[in-house]
Amino acid sequence: MRRLGLVVSATLVTGALIAGTVFGLYTQSAAAKSAARAAAAQAAQVPGAGKAAELASAVQIEPEALAKMLQASKGEKPVVLHVGFKNLYGQAKIPGSDYAGPGSTPEGLELLRQRVSSLQHKQLIVLYCGCCPWDKCPNAKPAYEALHSMGFTNVKVMHVAENFGANWVSPGLPVTKGE
Repeated sequence: MRRLGLVVSATLVTGALIAGTVFGLYTQSAAAKSAARAAAAQAAQVPGAGKAAELASAVQIEPEALAKMLQASKGEKPVVLHVGFKNLYGQAKIPGSDYAGPGSTPEGLELLRQRVSSLQHKQLIVLYCGCCPWDKCPNAKPAYEALHSMGFTNVKVMHVAENFGANWVSPGLPVTKGE
């Protein structure tokens, strides 16, 4: 009888452990799906989010070319605007660049519009993000499109193949770290 009680107890404990594990996995899966839906909803708020790779090559500028332009003693100096996430801008940035808000959010685009409101429409503006690989960047294309729709005719976007660290910092291009 005592053995039967142990077998029943062990079966119940094992069943409870399995049920708890299944519930935990289900809860994690539901949370992941919810987070994915939230990210998709935010991207849907800003057309063009995640589509930097669709920008024409004529509006792109490579990091080395921008660095040369910024270091040149002659010629027009661009207004360089970071349109990525504030925490990344706070870690490392292109010297002289300004933070203009993430291009993937309506609030970020509003910050960008405010920042450029006093500029001439022919002013050379270079946008950059560098949060992730170019084909996944949620910020570059919406920021470019916002300026283009405001009538800015001389806007370039720095092509960041991998991320800001790999494509600007690691090659030794000028950088200001921390705020």
